[in-house]
Amino acid sequence: MSVSVIMYARIMTRWEPDSRGRLEMAALELYLEQGFDQTTVAQIAERAGLTERTFFRHFADKREVLFSGGATFQSLITSTAAAADHDLGPLDAAMVGFEAVGAFFQDRRTLVQQRHSIIAANAELQERELIKLQSLAVALADTLRGRGVSDPSAALIAEVAGAVFKISFEVWVTDAESRDLAQVLRQSLGELRSLASIT
Repeated sequence: MSVSVIMYARIMTRWEPDSRGRLEMAALELYLEQGFDQTTVAQIAERAGLTERTFFRHFADKREVLFSGGATFQSLITSTAAAADHDLGPLDAAMVGFEAVGAFFQDRRTLVQQRHSIIAANAELQERELIKLQSLAVALADTLRGRGVSDPSAALIAEVAGAVFKISFEVWVTDAESRDLAQVLRQSLGELRSLASIT
């Protein structure tokens, strides 16, 4: 094979569409097969048929493959909560935001379950997940302030809504019945309200 043919093959591989998606799938496969800690960026790139340089164009590190959608996720929740009917109480508005991600997760249930199992098996990743959830609570509190909720109520309601989501997600991701996440969220909120009168 000539040098020019080799160079052309490399260029075509490098610029093949959806490099990011290929890297994400390769990483997920490897994390499941051999564990997160045992997987290297070089292995991910090789499995995807790409270079390490391409990997780092898309992700800061191998952890970010699992968390790169966090900003989009957060934006969807907060924008939906901000646009919720102003007749709704602040907790209901916050939960409308969380319900907005239900369909997204439902359509990707198997991938979400796989991601969850990878994170659950690694303390460092669990810590990263909690940091992301805390950042979400801060952003949601800001959204509630924009709806006229004062502190400390805005922060408290955002934390409560985040806790309802976290517990509901854990139930949903391990639920053999495959209920909709939105349904689990509403059930959890109903159980909370049966224990404490909040709106």
